[in-house]
Amino acid sequence: MSTPSKRLVWQFVAVFLVALNMRMTIAGVGPLLNDIADSRGVSAGTLGLLASIPLLTWAAVSPFAQTLSARFGMDRTVTLSLVVLALGTVWRSLDFSTANLWLGTVLIGAALAVANVLMPAIVKRDFGPRTPAVMGVYSAALGGAAGIGTAIAIPVSRAEVAGRPLGWEAGLLATGLTIPIALLAWLLIAERGARRAARAAPAAPAPAPRVGRAVWRSKTAWLLACYMGAQSTSFYIFATWIAPIMFSRGASAAMTSTGITLFHICGMLGSLLAPLLLRFDGRSLLQVALPVIQLVGVVGLVLAPSATFVWIVALGLCCGAALSVSLTLIAQRSSDAHTAAAVSGMSQAVGYSIAALGPVLFGWAHDLSGGWALPLVVSVAALTLHVSAGWILRDGRAVRLAN
Repeated sequence: MSTPSKRLVWQFVAVFLVALNMRMTIAGVGPLLNDIADSRGVSAGTLGLLASIPLLTWAAVSPFAQTLSARFGMDRTVTLSLVVLALGTVWRSLDFSTANLWLGTVLIGAALAVANVLMPAIVKRDFGPRTPAVMGVYSAALGGAAGIGTAIAIPVSRAEVAGRPLGWEAGLLATGLTIPIALLAWLLIAERGARRAARAAPAAPAPAPRVGRAVWRSKTAWLLACYMGAQSTSFYIFATWIAPIMFSRGASAAMTSTGITLFHICGMLGSLLAPLLLRFDGRSLLQVALPVIQLVGVVGLVLAPSATFVWIVALGLCCGAALSVSLTLIAQRSSDAHTAAAVSGMSQAVGYSIAALGPVLFGWAHDLSGGWALPLVVSVAALTLHVSAGWILRDGRAVRLAN
């Protein structure tokens, strides 16, 4: 294997390890919510906002990621985000004050927001024509990591030492066990990259272009932001409400658990399949077809419950593929890596602002109507935006910003 090929392999490993840590730390909160509430003497509903804090933090912090990148460089900024992620994970598990739980979660959200924004730009910079394939694996790793975080949190919290369970603090801490490995891998890759850059260009590097504000004036960037936002909204609606919908139809706990697990597994498969489909002629139609199939799936889930698992498979595959397509579009439709970072920051700020509201509006519509027909309107609205943005983006337009 040639030296450039080996370098790409190690870069891919580092990207994959970072992706594993992008969801584990937040996915472990849900299964432990009741345990945390019991230890604090409050209801689980009171702590429900804890699951929304990362989304809200991503929306608030994402626009500043490109500014940090322009000042410190992409690789150093990702390194810093991993360090902050580790600190936040430890802080969140300190039990002597309730404030630690909330402040640690905010710190985790801020660290993830920065890495969320910069990773598509780094993939574009380092992998070039291989970007769709790498983004597919990256997206699948996000979904897989969420499943791992959910799976390990409860067993670790219930494990006994000296006859006493470790507790939810240990369960949350365990979701960050792979952060040091990712940090070490990223440091090695970033250090080697810095040495290569220094040998290739001994003069002081040119400052990164200031594109953070200009991106908000780009129509194409807004289309990408709408596509990302609609995709995220649909995913979080389905991830949050599939289980309550199944329970309302009399499904057992085992069947409901199977349904939500199937949704996430299919999401991983969809993320891996999307890059393969993007290689074929007519690939621009994929970004339109995915929300259309989701529309059929959510209508079926609400109105034809006898085929619930069919709809869940369709929704899972399309949500996973749509995430991969969204991140790939951000990378491919940006003229350079710095523009990609700015577009990614804008898209995720807009996207997660919308996504944080989606499940809430869906639930509000359910509470108002007592059924699932009115909430369906919320999903249809998000998917209509998804289809519309995808249709306009078929023409291959790109974001080009003045420095």
